[in-house]
Amino acid sequence: MAIAAAAALVLSACGGGDEKADSKPAASGDTKATGSFPVTLDHKYGSTTISAEPKKIVTLGLSDQDAVLALGMKPVGAVNWFKETPYGNWPWAKDLWGSTPPQVVGERDEYNMEKIAALKPDLIIAQYSGMKKEQYDTLSKIAKVVAQPKGSEDYQADWKVMTQQIGKALGKNAETEKLISGIDAKFKAVSDKHPEWKGKTVAVGEPYEPGKFSAFSPNDPKLKFFAGMGFGTTDAYRAALGKENIADLSTERLDAMEADRTVWLGNADTEKAMKADPLYAKTKVNQEKRDLFLPYNSPDIGAALSFNTVLSIPYAIDQVVPRLEAIK
Repeated sequence: MAIAAAAALVLSACGGGDEKADSKPAASGDTKATGSFPVTLDHKYGSTTISAEPKKIVTLGLSDQDAVLALGMKPVGAVNWFKETPYGNWPWAKDLWGSTPPQVVGERDEYNMEKIAALKPDLIIAQYSGMKKEQYDTLSKIAKVVAQPKGSEDYQADWKVMTQQIGKALGKNAETEKLISGIDAKFKAVSDKHPEWKGKTVAVGEPYEPGKFSAFSPNDPKLKFFAGMGFGTTDAYRAALGKENIADLSTERLDAMEADRTVWLGNADTEKAMKADPLYAKTKVNQEKRDLFLPYNSPDIGAALSFNTVLSIPYAIDQVVPRLEAIK
């Protein structure tokens, strides 16, 4: 599985939506909590009560920092995602971090407990993560911990639920609902423009070596993005994934990737490599030119789809919709 990250802010080409439902992030430093404390949040490992507005936050979910940044606060610590620094060069986050990057406190779900403790956080957030119970127990001795949303598989938390959990933990319910409404309005603008996409199917995969590829769960952020525009998945695709977030398959299982639109993530060579595969050449989606090849970086489309947050979604819509429209 290649790196995934997210990208920027603007949606101009896809129609606006109501200005009252603006998803613009809060200004940096605008950290006054508008909710009341204490607040209690249910999560995978029970519930956590936060008694006062948090001031020092560590995010351990791979994309959790986005919602925190969007709500006007900067985490003091965050994790590396496939060796891409969490403050990286992604257009959506660079300006929000400014000159105050976070301390890197781990990679994916391997956390450096000593570094986290040294930051003296009063809140640890792990929404889009694979945090284990023993890690939760250890971290709970350092600070209040809000683990994965209750009922979500690891790395399958929905962007809206994550944002709501984070907003509630920060005491920023009103700002959170405004952000969510803004994103909902952007998806609605796309759906209104393209009613023909409703009920169509999509599959999203990533080749990682000759003859092999990964397919992503319908609950993965990338598929959730397309669901926001009306796309669903086929029975064969869901069967191939089961409850897994990622299924590694051989090209002999390309039948599972047959859909109205098949999206492949990768780099500049991905399309050439796939189309050279004799098994892929036989697929209907290839023969009918209904496939779409998107780079992770430059532009950061696959990255934005992988994050699928209140910050990355507008950029992803702006980049992906015109490419979908070009497929007849």
